[in-house]
Parts: sequence; structure tokens; C-alpha cells
Amino acid sequence: MELGAEYFMKQALMLARRAFDEDEVPVGAVVVAENRIIGKGYNQVERLKDPTAHAEMLAITAAANFLGAKYLPDCQLYVTVEPCLMCFGAIQHSRLSKLSIACQEPRHGFTQSIASYKIATDWGVMEEESKALMRSFFESKRI
Repeated sequence: MELGAEYFMKQALMLARRAFDEDEVPVGAVVVAENRIIGKGYNQVERLKDPTAHAEMLAITAAANFLGAKYLPDCQLYVTVEPCLMCFGAIQHSRLSKLSIACQEPRHGFTQSIASYKIATDWGVMEEESKALMRSFFESKRI
């Protein structure tokens, strides 16, 4: 059975909710190959005291470890929020074939800045759910 983009983005959103529950910025990511998740991650910057512990970085590392390879050319990354510069660099260097992003990140998002990068990118899969989770997280911080 072929699983669709919404299924995989729901899995990323579940990870984002886990980050939210752990008082991390709620971003989740999954790497998919041959219609199955081979890597997943959610933000753990505070927990691990590591500025590189972003969802995308952890998911890419898990997928590379799973495959025993540094390149992921037949894989797709689903992420709930637009990647930052660091994560976009990792996406580029890992040679992922496709990137699906639920919602834009207006302050630190980097993906839309690179028009020349040759990666297929989908925008807006489960966008409202992702925006609502981010909004809820940051509203709780302003109280």
C-alpha cells in the first residue's frame, strides 16, 4: 500500500508534539525511503544542550545510520517547519531527493532563499496543523 504525503507529515507532527511536550520548539521530521520511515527526529536542543539537535539533523543522521550511507538520494524528508540554514545545508549535503515542508518559518527559514538548489520541494502539507502547534508553543512562552 502506497502511503501519501499526509500520512508521513502526520508522523512528523506527532514528533513535533513530543517536542512541544518536552518544552522544545515543536518541529518534527521523518525521512522516508521506499514508502517507510527510516529516520525520525524532533527538536532536542534544550534537552541535549546541543544547538545542532534540530529535528531535521536527527532524522537525517538516523536515516544515514539505518542505510549505512552518507548520501540519501532515494529518500524524502518531511518536516513540519521550514528548515534553517544549518538544516538546509545538511539536506543539501545528504542529497535527499525531495523535501516536504508543512509551513514557512518567517524568521529563520532558509529554503525559499535558495532558488537555484535542485531539490523538489512541496509546501503546505498539513500547514494549518503545524502553524497551530508553533503558535501555541510561542504563545505559552509569552505569558
